[in-house]
Amino acid sequence: MQLNLTIPNNHRVTTLLQPWQDSVGGAEIGRIAALADRLGFGRLSVGEHFAVPREHVAASGAHYMHATTALAYLAGHTERIRLAANVSVIALQHPIVQAKQWATLDWLGGGRADLIVGAGWMRAEFDALGVDFHTRGRRLDEYIEAMREIWSSEFTSHRGEFVEFDDIAAEPKPIGGHSVGLWFAGDVPQTFRRVAEWGVGWSPYLTPPERISEGIDRIKSHPEYRGQTVDVFFNLANLRLGQAHSSRADDHDFDTWNVQKLLDQIGWVQSLGVTEVAPPLPKLDSLEHYVERLHWLAEEIMPRLE
Repeated sequence: MQLNLTIPNNHRVTTLLQPWQDSVGGAEIGRIAALADRLGFGRLSVGEHFAVPREHVAASGAHYMHATTALAYLAGHTERIRLAANVSVIALQHPIVQAKQWATLDWLGGGRADLIVGAGWMRAEFDALGVDFHTRGRRLDEYIEAMREIWSSEFTSHRGEFVEFDDIAAEPKPIGGHSVGLWFAGDVPQTFRRVAEWGVGWSPYLTPPERISEGIDRIKSHPEYRGQTVDVFFNLANLRLGQAHSSRADDHDFDTWNVQKLLDQIGWVQSLGVTEVAPPLPKLDSLEHYVERLHWLAEEIMPRLE
């Protein structure tokens, strides 16, 4: 089981927001990334939205990073830890541009980029960018295909429903030579098919934990499944999130500093098939208190994980 971290103050979702995070800026985030790298956390992630409509700001906030820009900054402060967008809505940008962004991040960072892809739910964001919300699933599939072609071929041509290009070259390539790490978030049938066909991992996101093992079975029984190992990432904070970043009740003790209680929470999702987890963030009063929590997780929790 691997412990991952979401960078503080990379979003301001009301249900998860803590006041001390407002004062965390770039310098502090760089130091946190370097510390997480040294302490042995597995992945750093940032959320991504380009524009938040007024009606969603109260729940979702308006503060989000451009993922590859932020992750490139984090790459410069770290050496080992993996770097992820969670979740990136790739239907909102041209695949040539995104292939370039992610390949550059992966190449500069030494092969550490993970793209966690979602279809998107915020219709007004699509409208603002002039992208048809109803075609987002087909766009996602076509854009992934086009990006994979660009990453793996010296010269690439593509003719699809939404984009066409002929005989282009684009370098650098991802370090692995074929793709950055592709993960898919969600629990609709198309998500399971995408993980089976292209993915190295699945992010259940708002999937009820009791349905995670069912999702893994659906991935591995899909006709497109390639026999690959499928890692599963679950953020325990999502237990308190509903649709559209609404709040929902949960009876887990997120404020615990009790080693056994937290191990029990992690062991519970591990028994359902989860291989990577973001531990819950208790109520803290300062950045220094957050740093103390990271040390506590590294010293008290990580050595006890399988």
